Order: sequence, then C-alpha cells, then structure tokens
Amino acid sequence: MSTSKGTQRMTDSKRMQWWHDARFGMFVHWGLYSQLGRHEWVMNRERIPVPEYEKLAASWKPKARPARDWARLAKQAGMKYVVMTTKHHEGFCLWDTKLTGYNAVQCGPGRDLVAEYVEACREFGLKIGFYYSLMDWHHPDGARCVKHEASRRRFVAYTHGLVRELMSNYGKIDVLWYDVAWPLPTPELWESARLNAMVRSIQPHIIINNRALLDEDFGTPEEHIVAEKTGRAWEACMTFNGSWGWQATPPEDWHSVRSVLNMLRQVSAEGGNLLLNIGPKPDGSIPELAVERLHAVGKWLSKNGEAAYGKKDVVQGRFEWMNTGQFTLSGRTAYYWCARWPGTELALGGIKTKLLRASILADGEALGFRQEKDRIVITGLPRNNPDRIAGVSVLKLEFASPPKQALGAGCVIP
Repeated sequence: MSTSKGTQRMTDSKRMQWWHDARFGMFVHWGLYSQLGRHEWVMNRERIPVPEYEKLAASWKPKARPARDWARLAKQAGMKYVVMTTKHHEGFCLWDTKLTGYNAVQCGPGRDLVAEYVEACREFGLKIGFYYSLMDWHHPDGARCVKHEASRRRFVAYTHGLVRELMSNYGKIDVLWYDVAWPLPTPELWESARLNAMVRSIQPHIIINNRALLDEDFGTPEEHIVAEKTGRAWEACMTFNGSWGWQATPPEDWHSVRSVLNMLRQVSAEGGNLLLNIGPKPDGSIPELAVERLHAVGKWLSKNGEAAYGKKDVVQGRFEWMNTGQFTLSGRTAYYWCARWPGTELALGGIKTKLLRASILADGEALGFRQEKDRIVITGLPRNNPDRIAGVSVLKLEFASPPKQALGAGCVIP
C-alpha cells in the first residue's frame, strides 16, 4: 500500500496492467445538451436560465438501449474500454439517484441509462468507466459553495453521495473519470482524499484520474497528445469532430481514419492511451461518420494491432523523426508505421543495431534487406502501399538487441 496525497490505494502493477495494455478507449458524452446540438457547454455559453434548461429533462426520449450500439462499435473499432458521462456540468444524472429528482428515471427517459450502459459494456467484454463532473450548474450550491461554508458542506455531501451511489449500484467499475473541479480551488475543500478513499473502499481495483485535484493514477491531457513529464500514466482525451456533445459538423471537421491511427501511434510511442469521443445524437444513435471511420480503424487494428497494443517502450530518445513514417517499440522489435510509401525500397538511416528479420506486419511475409554502415535498406517492397484501409502499412523489424537510431541534423560525411 502507498499514499497519493492522502488517498491510500492498491499500487501493484496488476491493477493498472489492463489499462496500459488496452491503449484505446471510447469516450461518450450524452446528456440533455445533446437535444440542442450546440456543444455540451451550451447552457453556460448561451446563459440559458435553469428553469428554461430544465424543460429539456422532460423532452428527452432516447431510443431503446442505444448503449448496445456504442459497445458494439467500440468492440469493432478495437477499443477496450468505454467512459460515459453519468453527470455532466448541466447537473442532470443519468442514473436512478435518490439524491435529486433531476435524473433519467424520474424525467423524460424514464429509465436508468447508466444501468443500460453497464449492461452493454459487459455484454461486449469492455471495461467500464464512469465520467462524473464535479462542477454542477443546476444545484443551488454549485456556485455559491465557494463563498459560504454551509453551502460548501451541503454541496460536498451531495457530490460524495452521488459518487457513492455510482460506485455501489452497478458491480465492478474499472475507471472513475472526474472533470472540472470548479469552483472549489483545492482538494481539501472538495475533501477529495476522503472521497477517493471511499471510492476505493467500494471499488479497490478502480483507476482514478487527476481531475479531483489529486494526482491519483493518470493524467488527462485534453485535445492534445503529450506525455506526462513525471513518468505518470496518461491518457489523451480527444474529440472526433471538435465537440464533445452532439453537434452537426461538416466531414472535414472529423478526424480521418489516418488521423485516428496517427493518434494511436503517438500515444503508443510515448506510453499513453487514447480516449476518443463519439457524442451520440439525442436518441442515442451514433453519428454516421463516427461509425464509418471507427469500423475502418477496427479493420486496420485487426491486422496491425500488435504495433499499438500492450507494453511498448518510449520512442523519444531512441528513434528520430522520418519523412515516410514513425515508430513504436517493444523490446528488440521496432514497428515502422509507413504512411508515405517510398516504393520498392525503404532506407532507414542512423540504425546500427543488427537487424535479424523484416516483414510487413499485416501478412507476416519476410522482406529482403541489406544493412550498411549507417543505415538499413528494406528491399522487395510492393510498388504501392499494400494497406487498402488507410494507406498505413507497418513494417515489423526484429533486431538482435534493443534498437536505437542516431541521425542528428548534419549531412553525411564520407
């Protein structure tokens, strides 16, 4: 056992191992805001009064069990876990809470949407994550808690009570994903250490993010991919089309299949995870472009997933940039994600480590190569990129020892 800023927790590698191996997850932002289709911050950005916004709770009528479609797509896309918004900043709870009537059971949906989500994830063998927004625009103490101690105590008790319900009512939960610790500026005011200790007493194997103002298990860079300098685990959360909640946007605003694969390569190369959002429509259906592109990503991963999933070594400091592709690494094996096909030969400069075997990962067929003083030349490649899904072929390079590349900016001197 060890302590992370006051929270005692299990720290053995087995608790985090599935998450590191998973690499790729689905984020689902779905709530009352989906009906307006103008971003999940629409209540705040448009200053919609609470009584007016509350009317959305009665009008929300999702279709039957849409979470099965999300879980099925996540499985097909090669994702290993899902994180869904149980309560976003708007304050509407998607489960059968006993602490407020502003919830999916007592309002328009008339059913526990969190329970449906949990059941769907388990049906498709996916790990289960709950997103929970600490910020709450609906609760009367949600803003004034920063100025009045009595309000703070009420709001903290409400927050802890809701999280306790989520941790208690649905069996094993794998990830707790807090968001926006506003307006209280410190973990002491949120009583975050006590909150997370309660969470772990109910869910001892759970993984918790850093947004309750404690470091906990992993960092959460948003809309950019950057590794934690401290060496802590991290997960880049990314929108698919620039909006977390449902919003109609033109095709060019959506990440392409190649872009999603490049994000996966980036996180794998630097030891992180990718949590990619889908933003279902009001009825729970998935935007068509998300379905189309994630299906393609899944097909690609079914052939090339070895280059992304599981334990990978950090590339930075080991390999340099190339103009035809980039690397992921695992021990003595380097995976070269070739996104700009060179033709029948590929030269990789600056590698002196002895190469034993080269192949195209998708089919396993061996390739010819010659190893020269300061470079490796892969020969016998197809004239055109053999990957018909995204134009990204992975070359698997197996070395006698952990490989390293050294190029620098200077020219070659005979």
